[in-house]
Amino acid sequence: MNAFQILGDPVKRKILEMLAKSELSAGEVVNDIQNEFGITQAAVSQHLKILRESGFAHVRGEGAKRIYVLDASPMREVDNWINPFRSMFEQRLHALHTEIKRGKKATRKRPD
Repeated sequence: MNAFQILGDPVKRKILEMLAKSELSAGEVVNDIQNEFGITQAAVSQHLKILRESGFAHVRGEGAKRIYVLDASPMREVDNWINPFRSMFEQRLHALHTEIKRGKKATRKRPD
């Protein structure tokens, strides 16, 4: 699966968000995903397998646990696709930042 297919799936996307915050055991991922999406342990395991096989996650053994770690390098495909649009967003964000600063200055100058 390519990066866009991975990110298009809400379960895989949620797992990636979780792994972006910290390394997690398979059990922790299964519990959280089951609670949120109501899917079986086997279904969660299949999502984890796809993330491993597509390079988004690595797993290491830690005693009896399997610890999942995010590998964001496949996101380069998404970043490369977004790159031509980036300047459009950056200009707008810069303009928003400027307006927020102006608003803060105006608020400070108001008489009580």
